[in-house]
Amino acid sequence: MFKVGIENLDQHLALFNHKRVGLITNPTGVDRNLKSTIDILQEQTTLAVLFAPEHGVRGDLQAGVRLDNYVDEKTGVMVYSLYGQNKKPTKEMLAGVDLLCFDIQDVGARYYTYLYTMAYAMMAAKENNIPFVVFDRPNPVNGITVEGTILDLEYRSFVGYYPLVQRYGLTIGELAVLFNELYEINCDLTVVKMTGYDRHLDYDALGFPWILPSPNLPTVESTYHYLATCYYEGTNVSEGRGTTKPFSFVGAPWFNSQAVIERLNKEELKGVQFRPVYFTPTFSKHQGELCEGIELILTDKKMYEPVKTGLTLLHIVKEIHEEFAFIKPFKEGHHPMIDLLTGDNYNRLEMPLSEKLKRLKKDTETFRTLKERYHLYETTT
Repeated sequence: MFKVGIENLDQHLALFNHKRVGLITNPTGVDRNLKSTIDILQEQTTLAVLFAPEHGVRGDLQAGVRLDNYVDEKTGVMVYSLYGQNKKPTKEMLAGVDLLCFDIQDVGARYYTYLYTMAYAMMAAKENNIPFVVFDRPNPVNGITVEGTILDLEYRSFVGYYPLVQRYGLTIGELAVLFNELYEINCDLTVVKMTGYDRHLDYDALGFPWILPSPNLPTVESTYHYLATCYYEGTNVSEGRGTTKPFSFVGAPWFNSQAVIERLNKEELKGVQFRPVYFTPTFSKHQGELCEGIELILTDKKMYEPVKTGLTLLHIVKEIHEEFAFIKPFKEGHHPMIDLLTGDNYNRLEMPLSEKLKRLKKDTETFRTLKERYHLYETTT
């Protein structure tokens, strides 16, 4: 039977004996009966403090909304924000904490901030001599497939801190081991492993409930399209925020869907189809404006190459529309958002699509070889 890490807590209770526990989590931290990791640890250990990533412990905040420290109403436990002034737990926040834990469902994408909330917490654990525990969860877009270009550290940010590819094909626990060993965080790390996990399987095949990891990723399918269309956060094109299908819709008031789809179909992209759509975002870019655009429809998860699809789509949209623009840097002297999401500046350069795809193929193979050293689960046929 498949179990996530928190469901194997009973095998690791010795780690928690006489320890005051700090927990980084959000609504995805649940067992199969939807009991929260917060409640599980409060019942079986001494839960001392909670830490909130982007969107908050209860998942009630939209992307980019800063969070202040507060007391959790249900537990009475102090909640410290790790998505505001401090991204790393401070010595004061960790005062009295003997064991720091992490239980959050990631989405298998390099630009998801929860990965770096975990990395910063691991650094803080090392600096304060506190053991660090990750309750492992599956990679929703499977633990095998790798795709993308490797981030250049010149473009390091909270949406890309380490030289990973966009789709890294590791579980959150395996990623913690990679961060700890390859990037030399060197904290006292324990991964509470899953049982019955087949890394070839995507989330839908595991029989485990899907909880939105953030407000704009409502389904497993949306995590696939997120790998393709998150780039639009760095452009004046809507990525579908404020609609019922965020990251499956892209568009703008001036978008020519017919021309874009005709070009896309010539590329013979696998596992995905495109159809013209009209939508009016209720918030975010083009709020209240009728947008023309396209919908990405997933037809075959095993064949779909979302990163390749996303690079191709962005190249075509940029080429067809004079109105298209990349958003300027948030602060003078900083890199624009598109470079941070890409992990380089090649999406802004006048580079042929064939060169971008050649780079994608090369970096994919390089990272695939590297990441297999950090597998915690056997690869089955």
